[in-house]
Amino acid sequence: MKPVTLQSAGELLVLLRSNKISSLELAEEHIRQIVRLNPQINALVDFDAERVREQALASDRSTSPKGPLAGLPVTVKSSIATAGYLCEIGSLVNRGNIPREDATVVARLRQAGAIILGTTNCPEYLMAYVTENLLHGRTNNPWNLDCTPGGSSGGESAAIAAGMSAGGLGSDSGGSVRVPAHFTGICSLKPTPGRIPGEGHMPSCIGPFSFLGAIGPMARTIDDATLLFNALSGQDPGDPVSPPIALRTPSFDQIKQLRIGYFEDDDLKPVTPETRQAVHGAAEALRKQGFDVRPFRPRGLEQARKLWELFFVRCGAMFEELLVRGHEENLSPVFQDFLARAHASPPLTAGELLNAWAESDIIRGKLLAQMQELPLLLCPVCAVPAFRHGERSWVVDGQQVEYLDAMRYSQWFNLLAAPAAVVPVGRSPEGLPIGVQVIGRPWEDEIVLKVASIIDREFGYISPPMS
Repeated sequence: MKPVTLQSAGELLVLLRSNKISSLELAEEHIRQIVRLNPQINALVDFDAERVREQALASDRSTSPKGPLAGLPVTVKSSIATAGYLCEIGSLVNRGNIPREDATVVARLRQAGAIILGTTNCPEYLMAYVTENLLHGRTNNPWNLDCTPGGSSGGESAAIAAGMSAGGLGSDSGGSVRVPAHFTGICSLKPTPGRIPGEGHMPSCIGPFSFLGAIGPMARTIDDATLLFNALSGQDPGDPVSPPIALRTPSFDQIKQLRIGYFEDDDLKPVTPETRQAVHGAAEALRKQGFDVRPFRPRGLEQARKLWELFFVRCGAMFEELLVRGHEENLSPVFQDFLARAHASPPLTAGELLNAWAESDIIRGKLLAQMQELPLLLCPVCAVPAFRHGERSWVVDGQQVEYLDAMRYSQWFNLLAAPAAVVPVGRSPEGLPIGVQVIGRPWEDEIVLKVASIIDREFGYISPPMS
């Protein structure tokens, strides 16, 4: 039998509800795993075993009705306000920042009965696909400590993959829950923005980031990600992009009526052969279940990527430079690289920004029109598997693929504000995980999760050897 730290959240909740394990006993197992592995992986940046025990004891002793996540040990990315825990967004500028109030989604975690193990590492101000900073150092991938777990939710994905956490929360404006899930062999969902409230995220999900960004669940199985989504979603009256949409439960027969398109690349930047094989494997798994799955590459992806870069890089730098002004000497090399990329273009004019905003609506409309015929898409998460610390370009099929170009497969769907889930499917020649993305139309998160679950049951989480 698998150790409890590697069982799914669903399995752990069954053990808790049947009193086969107490909240305190489960917490102690996770404390031991953190003490054993975190010194090597460096995923958690604020962890106090006594605080964990206090929460678990309170859960065991409570006579109130149990919430849907009662006793489940979880972690939270350190860019999501968690009262009493370090939430420094990986920056010396925010050293020692401890919020007094929870983000809406963290408050919902607590209301559902979850045990907060601690907060997890991220790159400075979240602007990287690696997780390292001057405040807490570098997070390593539990599959290979010489490799990155991705970013910006890399601490979260590494903790979950290694069994230090049963699940948790990341955030995603350009692939930040999906790329780390792909790199570490777990599952994640970038929901439609607002389905899980973004209030309390740091930096704030405002302006273009109100549709680019979303807080999303991360876990070892899609069914676990669904558990978290169900417990945490729902309108936040104080969030202007949080819609009054109730949870839906589409049936297998309903989703089988939906056609699914798949593509292995965008005909501009190649992916590794094993990545192609993973996409084909996911498509075949759905065909075996009776789905109509056919090759299809949406038109307009490159325009979407360029617009995403304008908003994420150039607008992102405009927002974040205000936060770090006067502290330039304290900025990490990774964040300085981000700012240098932003400064390689002239400052945005009002006309450029207005035109880009209008063009993004046009491109989104064109992509959504294509998805009327094929409401679900399968594609890679990234052109490459997890890479070694410090690498920034790769040769794939004889073509040089640069850092941001490798990540384009996740960036499109932030511009589209579409729900996108990641499921581990394949392995690289070095044995590193390879995930596949399942994308749906905005507001159809439950359909995406249902289809991703079918693929997950065919392939699924495999624990890293060190865990």
